[in-house]
Amino acid sequence: MEIKVYHQILDWNEDVSSQVKATLKEHHTILINIMGSPGAGKTSLLKEMIQSLRKEYSIGVIEGDITTSIDAKTIHDLGIPSVELNTDGACHIEAMSIQKILPEFDLDQIDILFVENIGNLVCPAEFDIGETMRMTILSIPEGDDKVVKYPLMFTQTDCLILNKADVLPYFDFDIERVQRDYQGVNPGAPSFVVSTKDQSGIDLLCGSLKEKIDSLL
Repeated sequence: MEIKVYHQILDWNEDVSSQVKATLKEHHTILINIMGSPGAGKTSLLKEMIQSLRKEYSIGVIEGDITTSIDAKTIHDLGIPSVELNTDGACHIEAMSIQKILPEFDLDQIDILFVENIGNLVCPAEFDIGETMRMTILSIPEGDDKVVKYPLMFTQTDCLILNKADVLPYFDFDIERVQRDYQGVNPGAPSFVVSTKDQSGIDLLCGSLKEKIDSLL
């Protein structure tokens, strides 16, 4: 299977996200936008979610990177259809680029299309790419002040995932503070504490995600 690499289209696309949503709705495909900092564990967690979901749903992935196709190859090696989107320096993915890539997938055969956004806690939160839902990943080593520092990222998301819980003993990280700050900007939104290394919390996260997907399909 060939890994196709697309390059970001930087045209202004205010209305394109609604067109993307209409296309996805027509094909009964859910688009999930995964956001978080570089090194937060987006790809590793995506792999875990794919392994949990693939028996019940057909999956495709758009891998966003400033350059390289390393993450797309990681997903490709799982036997999952994937397309690499290189932004060539841009700090976010735009809906116009998603629209151009959608024809690469047989959407009638795709239940869930994951988009791994560019590693950044600022720009991706500002751009609607036509997603059905958003997931934000924050890793323990990043510190427990990120919700306060980057509120839009945590306001404009459907769930928060605190990743790398296995290293909690080695960091001064206050989970209760993060969850309190998160509820302050996004009341009622769920949060999960997980580790892709020891698998803690993964089953709970994926179980909740399946319930959400079933309600949307």
